[in-house]
Amino acid sequence: MAQFRIDENGHCVIPAGTTSIGDYAFSHCSVLKSIAIPNSVTSIGDMAFSGCSSLQSIEIPNSVTSIGNEAFSRCLVLRSIKIPNSVTSIGNSAFYCCSGLQSIEIPDSVTSIGNDAFSCCRGLQSIEIPDSMTSIGNDAFSCCRGLQSIEIPDSVTSIGDWAFCGCSGLQSIEIPNSVTSIGDYAFSHCSVLKSIAIPNSVTSIGDMAFSGCSGLQSIDVSQDNECFMSWNNCLLSKDGARLLFGCRTSVIPDSVTSIGDWAFYGCSGLQSIEIPNSVTSIGDRAFSGCSGLQSIEIPNSVTSIGNEA
Repeated sequence: MAQFRIDENGHCVIPAGTTSIGDYAFSHCSVLKSIAIPNSVTSIGDMAFSGCSSLQSIEIPNSVTSIGNEAFSRCLVLRSIKIPNSVTSIGNSAFYCCSGLQSIEIPDSVTSIGNDAFSCCRGLQSIEIPDSMTSIGNDAFSCCRGLQSIEIPDSVTSIGDWAFCGCSGLQSIEIPNSVTSIGDYAFSHCSVLKSIAIPNSVTSIGDMAFSGCSGLQSIDVSQDNECFMSWNNCLLSKDGARLLFGCRTSVIPDSVTSIGDWAFYGCSGLQSIEIPNSVTSIGDRAFSGCSGLQSIEIPNSVTSIGNEA
């Protein structure tokens, strides 16, 4: 096994000819501040630099093709990193909780980004996803509170569970017409997101996908969408009978017979809502967390009210 020496300044030079940085190679090495990786290295192993709390900078050479699971997780003072065009995969939780990370450039060579890859990178302000990506993994950018905008390319077909959950600084997002599925809690608690547009390609929207988006004012679904529709800033099933999600400016249309589980959950900006006589059921937690709601009138048509409604 190769021995790596760290000098008194916290710098390490990996010897030329080294082909891989193994699993846990520098894990929790709190004195490591910088490292020089030679062009001979092709892979960075699982948890290779995990918990290197003093690591400030690192340059990944063009020889590297894969970055392992949790490779740089909890590198708290790592400010920026450039991933070379040689890298094709970024592992699960690869940059998890790199709270000091402000910018990252992902090249077109990357085809796979693992679950939780950038989760809890609270200092991350913007990121551009390459055209090579076909899916955004579960929790990929969850709790990136500094993230204000993100551009999703037309190559992406699915947005995973919790993908942008808790991105409380996210102001706008455009979902391309390539996306067919939006996962559970995908945009949950994006509290300053003001509008959302669902393209005609989307056929599946997970539970609580937009719950807790207290600043959301408008919901618009493409008229060509075969599974969903929008009316009066409500997200509805295509037949208009089931209200799936509402926001602070929603007006429930007369076509609605059921208000779904978690439909207005966490909508603190909602002050009043009128439930039409067509509604027969109100789902679990439908209005839970609506702290600004001052009054509600339930019509005689309602026969079922869910838990914690």
